[in-house]
Amino acid sequence: MQSILKNPALAPEGEKKIRWAQRHMPVLSLIRERFSREKPLRGLSMAVSVHLEAKTACLCQTLAAGGAEVWAMGSNPLSTQDDVCAALAASGVGVLATHGCTAEAYHDYLVQGLQCRPHLLIDDGGDMVHILHEEKPDFAGRLLGGCEETTTGVMRLRARQRAGRLDFPMLLVNDADCKHLFDNRYGTGQSVWDGILRTTNLTVAGATVVVAGYGWCGKGVAMRAKGLGARVIVTEVDPVKAIEAVMDGFSVLPMAQAAPQGDFFITVTGCCGVVDARHFSLLKDGAILANAGHFDVEVDVRALAEASVQRFAARNNIEGFVLPGGKTVYVLAEGRLVNLAAGDGHPVEIMDMSFALQALCAEHLARHNRMAPGVYAVPRAVDEAVARAKLETLGVRIDALTGAQEAYLRGWEG
Repeated sequence: MQSILKNPALAPEGEKKIRWAQRHMPVLSLIRERFSREKPLRGLSMAVSVHLEAKTACLCQTLAAGGAEVWAMGSNPLSTQDDVCAALAASGVGVLATHGCTAEAYHDYLVQGLQCRPHLLIDDGGDMVHILHEEKPDFAGRLLGGCEETTTGVMRLRARQRAGRLDFPMLLVNDADCKHLFDNRYGTGQSVWDGILRTTNLTVAGATVVVAGYGWCGKGVAMRAKGLGARVIVTEVDPVKAIEAVMDGFSVLPMAQAAPQGDFFITVTGCCGVVDARHFSLLKDGAILANAGHFDVEVDVRALAEASVQRFAARNNIEGFVLPGGKTVYVLAEGRLVNLAAGDGHPVEIMDMSFALQALCAEHLARHNRMAPGVYAVPRAVDEAVARAKLETLGVRIDALTGAQEAYLRGWEG
């Protein structure tokens, strides 16, 4: 099996991006050095479906340094960077991905990558898990388990487990503290606004921003919008999260009431139809719709197109939809992940922690290769190892419990 690339000649530009990312990923670099010595993944094949840009290239190279045969595929056609793919392939990792490929080609790349009959998976959204269960179960014959990176993917894995339809063990990397507390909140919060601002070149200060969903990602998006000077409205279906948004100082409204007020809309729910035909006629002229959930279903772009009398390219990564009556609504990055399809994704230092988790979880699966099918939390020791390494690279020291303190916390006597 050979790599499929848009243009191998782009490798030098991709290599520059990878070197820059690696320079700012000290925790993953420490793991890579150890993996190079110990080879904990020797003899194993790995299928990795991720957003193929510089930071994920560093993860793939770390896994390869650990001895694995790595095949990397995209997890979103618009987030694939062809120069990074070319550089990654030149480094010895198999790559099956091209920017802007059709949905059919994207699916075919995943199937081709899974032909390696992997021992380990790193999935981003659950597409590979779906293929291995519903289309190509014979490709899973050697599978020891996998890791899931996203909230959406975790939701799907839990649904499979409830239905008794999960055939191998999966570690829920998204739910690790070093993932959701930092990647989802600070990573998404910064990268979403980076993608929106570089795409629109508009001012956020004084604007009204509607954030749909107040999970960890939504918290980050709302926090950064507030910091940019916006008035923030949160929409929610979870009463506990809605109260939290209120106590954090945000207005909370149903989407139908928020729709006429918003200048920017960012969906971060993992659900479908968050902004749909119920809301289009309520939107302001010039309202901007962006999605930061994994799949392009949160803003119903198809229904918006059907409701429009004209559709046009307004700017790179911005499409305008003219509604009956003359109002124009804009959609960023085709309703796909705006921080990756219209930006460079999460900050490098944030992904240093997330991808350190991925590498260590792959090692955990390789060393514990008789785990029963099901979903598993990331071992606490792995989470803490990443946090301690990150603190060390930042020059931060913390206290340790004394023996007496540990005994006090374990007991019940005063």
